[in-house]
Amino acid sequence: MKTKRILVQSAAGPYPVVCGAGVLRHAAREIAKLGRFSSVHIASSAKVWRAIGKGVQRGVGAKNRGAVHLMNDGESAKNLRTVELLARDLVKGGADRKSLLIAVGGGVVGDVAGFVAASYLRGVALVHVPTTVVAQVDSSIGGKTGVNLPEGKNLVGAFYPPRLVLSDSEVLRTLPEREYRGGLAEIVKHAVIADAEMFAYLEKNMEMVKRRNRAALDYLIPRNVSIKGRVVTRDERESGLREILNFGHTFAHALESVTRYKRYQHGEAVAWGMMAAALLGHEIGVTRADDVSRIVSLVRRMGRLPAWPRVPARALLEAMRSDKKTRAGKLRFVLIPRIGKAGSYDGVSLDVVERIIRCAPHYCFCDSGHVHA
Repeated sequence: MKTKRILVQSAAGPYPVVCGAGVLRHAAREIAKLGRFSSVHIASSAKVWRAIGKGVQRGVGAKNRGAVHLMNDGESAKNLRTVELLARDLVKGGADRKSLLIAVGGGVVGDVAGFVAASYLRGVALVHVPTTVVAQVDSSIGGKTGVNLPEGKNLVGAFYPPRLVLSDSEVLRTLPEREYRGGLAEIVKHAVIADAEMFAYLEKNMEMVKRRNRAALDYLIPRNVSIKGRVVTRDERESGLREILNFGHTFAHALESVTRYKRYQHGEAVAWGMMAAALLGHEIGVTRADDVSRIVSLVRRMGRLPAWPRVPARALLEAMRSDKKTRAGKLRFVLIPRIGKAGSYDGVSLDVVERIIRCAPHYCFCDSGHVHA
């Protein structure tokens, strides 16, 4: 088994992200390096646990085999009620300050369990076992945890780094096709904002990536982890540089919010958001037309997306005002001066944003992927 260990720095100390096919089979050895725990608790969802639960339990070993707490992993359940239910389950299971909580699942499980770990008894040890593309390349790294409110996404949370991340590409084979393809949006995002070479690789090999080719995943997952790790090491608490990781997310979070988190996989909303942000960048003179065309073409090759919602443009604008990047009521967007480089921009005219929202469902792209004049 060929694995890669990527060290991510945090205020609480460095933690390793161990990537590779089959790393879960050696979970017990990795967990043992963290020290002794009074008890081990696993948070997961019913569907994930049915798919890989036995493998996870074999990997963590009899010594670490603890209580399993199942939760709803739908985006609509990423709320304070689910946090309370999981915390109460930990109480019933006898979890104390020396316990370990292992989050096994996608981004929702990781965000909820991470927030519970941060707040239960004012903090217990956390290990992430991400089981989706989004979680493996993005949400499990960097220590951002939290849940949604009716007013917006991720508005309640904490920065709480894990002690360890075990990222096994083999578990991606159990993902439903839609969830797998949607997750590719975060890989495309990292390429757009920080890695022009990886973007070119994706342009050349997208069909192979969509087939879950092991060599492609072994190339992409550690490379994405390294990008995320570098950014969060330099800006753990999102005071500046880390904002670039939100490329496409201002539009995406609004799309999720106005559809009550029921229409889109998160990656699908990000895919729409990246196309809208690319067009917005072009509209205000930041992003070149050929880069817009390349971004949109690559996103479209990921697969079909749920349609843009039939809601008034003003409803989406209002949802954007709840975005965490908003400052003094001014919207901020991550835009692309060129593929491989990103920056945050404020002061964008709301009229321009509204124009992008109105034309997004009817993008003027021809079959070749070029922007119409």
